[in-house]
Amino acid sequence: MLSRTSILALAFTLPGFANAQSTNSAGAAAVEPEIVVVTGSRIPRPDLTGTSPVAVTTGAQIALDRAVTVEDFSAKLPQLAGGVKSTAVGSDAYGAQTLDLRNFGQNRTLVLINGTRATPFSFRNAVDVNAIPAALLKRVDVLTGGAAAVYGADAVAGVVNFIIDDEFDGLKVSANYEHGKGGGSSYGVNAAYGLDLAGRGNLVVYGEYSEREQLLAGKRSWALRNSTPVASSGGNYTDVASGRTFSFDAAGNFANGFQTTDYTKDYLLVQPMTRTNVSAFGKFDLTEKLELYGRAMFSNVVSTGAPRAGQVPVVISENVTISATNTIIPASARALLTFVNGNATVNVQRSLSELGVKTAETDRTTTQFQAGLKFKITDNVTLDGYAQSGKVEEDTTVSGDGIRLSNGASRFGALANTANIFKAGTPEIAALGSPIVRDIRERTVDVAAITLTGTTKDLFSLPAGPIGFSLGYEYREDSGSIDHSAEQKSGASFNQGAETAFKGSFDAKEVYGELLIPILADLPFVQRFDLEGAYRTSDYSNAGKYDTDKIGLAWEINDSLKLRATQQSVIRAPNMGEFAGALSSIPFANLVNVARLRPRYPGDPCALGTGNAAQCQRFGYKGTYDSFNPANLTGQYFFGGNKDIKPETGDTKTIGVVFTPEFVSGFSATIDWYDMELRDAVGQVQPVDALTSCYITDPSANNPLCLAVSRDPITGYIKDGFVNDRNLAVVAQKGFDVGMQLVRQIDNWDLIDKMTLSYQANIVTDYSIQRNAALKPIDCKGTWATNCSSDLVSTVQADYKHRAAVTLSGDVWTFQGGWQRIGDLRNSTVGGTGTIPAFNYLDVNVSWKSDRGFTVNFGVDNLTDKKPPLPNNPSLFNTLPDTYNVQGRTVGLSVTWRR
Repeated sequence: MLSRTSILALAFTLPGFANAQSTNSAGAAAVEPEIVVVTGSRIPRPDLTGTSPVAVTTGAQIALDRAVTVEDFSAKLPQLAGGVKSTAVGSDAYGAQTLDLRNFGQNRTLVLINGTRATPFSFRNAVDVNAIPAALLKRVDVLTGGAAAVYGADAVAGVVNFIIDDEFDGLKVSANYEHGKGGGSSYGVNAAYGLDLAGRGNLVVYGEYSEREQLLAGKRSWALRNSTPVASSGGNYTDVASGRTFSFDAAGNFANGFQTTDYTKDYLLVQPMTRTNVSAFGKFDLTEKLELYGRAMFSNVVSTGAPRAGQVPVVISENVTISATNTIIPASARALLTFVNGNATVNVQRSLSELGVKTAETDRTTTQFQAGLKFKITDNVTLDGYAQSGKVEEDTTVSGDGIRLSNGASRFGALANTANIFKAGTPEIAALGSPIVRDIRERTVDVAAITLTGTTKDLFSLPAGPIGFSLGYEYREDSGSIDHSAEQKSGASFNQGAETAFKGSFDAKEVYGELLIPILADLPFVQRFDLEGAYRTSDYSNAGKYDTDKIGLAWEINDSLKLRATQQSVIRAPNMGEFAGALSSIPFANLVNVARLRPRYPGDPCALGTGNAAQCQRFGYKGTYDSFNPANLTGQYFFGGNKDIKPETGDTKTIGVVFTPEFVSGFSATIDWYDMELRDAVGQVQPVDALTSCYITDPSANNPLCLAVSRDPITGYIKDGFVNDRNLAVVAQKGFDVGMQLVRQIDNWDLIDKMTLSYQANIVTDYSIQRNAALKPIDCKGTWATNCSSDLVSTVQADYKHRAAVTLSGDVWTFQGGWQRIGDLRNSTVGGTGTIPAFNYLDVNVSWKSDRGFTVNFGVDNLTDKKPPLPNNPSLFNTLPDTYNVQGRTVGLSVTWRR
């Protein structure tokens, strides 16, 4: 039986959790409390609360949300920032979904499955949680405030622990469908079978298939505003000898003036995806003292998004030679050409619509195998050892691009006299297209660990009880590689730039320990007072030796009030891309052509008249030009790793109160204050930061950021950008997590017998980022824009987020109304203006259970069909799709049968 305080860790829980409290009849023998392991500690304890704040989402709530993927419920949790998800069309995560706690970045959030590491993908340490079976989750624990001493590197902002229901018994079959207007609909089917193994263990087997349709920007009118058209698919032509110009529109009609075509309607707003998951979880008592356990997980995800060059079709701007004998030339065009010795030189600016908009299809397979043994040395001491191997393999195929000639010249010019280049839809131009395989990525993480846990009850106890302890060793080996096709390595494509292959590996050897010391118990105003400590020493082959520690206090005053506090150090070792990533590049012009990249380049302050005149002259500016014209940006945007990079280090503090007043039946509340600071945070000096600092805010000759963007020595135009990873930043945040729940029994109602009110919120009181010692810290609290993004993914830094719900439940029916709120924001860009008001999203859920094993869940998300905000400094499609709902109202239905 669980003690009354067992419900406290679940005060954050959304409805769906049934409160449990201890009962002990008069005269009955005392019942030993159930010993459990909580997220944030390896020490078994008699209740579900520890010193670290943990927010819990139950499997019942996940089912009520009709979750096909983790994104379907995680997007509503206030502790999580936008991160990478289905709307991150141009991200190099290529269809993955990652989690970002506190806006500290996806690579600073550790993802666990049943308390052990999930396998990251690609060169970063983020995990694609698409590989986790949402339908089989018993609960999800979100621990914020860091946990490096307990779980190791990467648990900087905290931990998300996915607890699989590995004791499921019986058969469960489910089907889900979520309808979105115009596209973006998703559906899935899954089945789980749990088998009891003669009372000595159990085996759970799970299989799932799901699909998500694409949603094109053309289906949302707000996404088409302020779109950027490019040169017409019919083409714009200039006779070089005479300067005469003419053009053809997309329909092939002769015209004067520059003609354009807007392809925005064909761009992806939500990425399509197909997914297959197969998993098995099991445990078996070999003897009374020895348990064998393990898991096998397989996931294949195929998604389509955008490559780094964006989705706009290839646009060429080049001189071609047209022969006077060419019979394809329209008469209207021939009259404007100057033929010298039978040839005319013509400058052509044309989009190659025949190749289609560019897309990137990624095929990602994730596997993870784990096997472990638990040996019960005594009733109070257990030795647990496991080995785990995980691998992620993926490749991305880019369509809609083409290959240049071996000398780097376009193949378009060769068609000038054999194909009708003056008309859209020319088959010969379509033949220039060639699929390009890039980012053939592989990541392998092998882990072996052995841990001794228990209490000193067999040997001694303090007056307040036995000491809990955990002592262990972990070895982790991490390797990865990225390869590309030959044309991608050489930069031979029209738009993809050049990518360099690389391989990297490192290992970590770690010794860790924890103590839970009961100091006082059963005294006035001290029902229980515990001291908790943790220490880990880590030896990284790529970074050296580092130690992390934790100290925590838990003071249970009485059944109604508990205080808790922690202070700990955290570390994040450099990931594969940061210390081993090779130098790669994309055309600098992509920072203008690709909507996702535009916030990284503000234009040339010298050409715009906003830069310091003396500084402009000092660094080679020669005169006015259009610094947003891609034709004037002929250089490269270089990025990659840094072998000299160091680990990030930091400190976190939390102070909290857990309140379950006996005088208010069914009420529980938690308030936790946190303070996190990360030093030497890995980042890049983006052109927007370098140009603003160099020419506007600190126009001094020795400003080091001036070297991050170069100029062409002949023209004086902006040329190259250099954004290699460096230890640059200090990221700091303070705030509160608040959770409340009130459960009331209701009498004399036919359909329901209980009402639950729940509320969980994140309130940020301070948040700042200092990108570089040469830059002043930026006040990022309650803002949006990339200069306040810790990883250039999550662009919204809300200072207030909550989800509240009212649930009416009974034996058969459950009715729930949910309210998600995102606080108001201001533009953090230097010189930027504008605000975004607070946004509210409403959803409703209804569940019906039959006595034949069927459960039907019906719901509507974004009930009022709220459109996303359209700020003056958006990240993509005029809005901020990492945070705000771009799908609109969706209606969903799930049917589950269980026996």
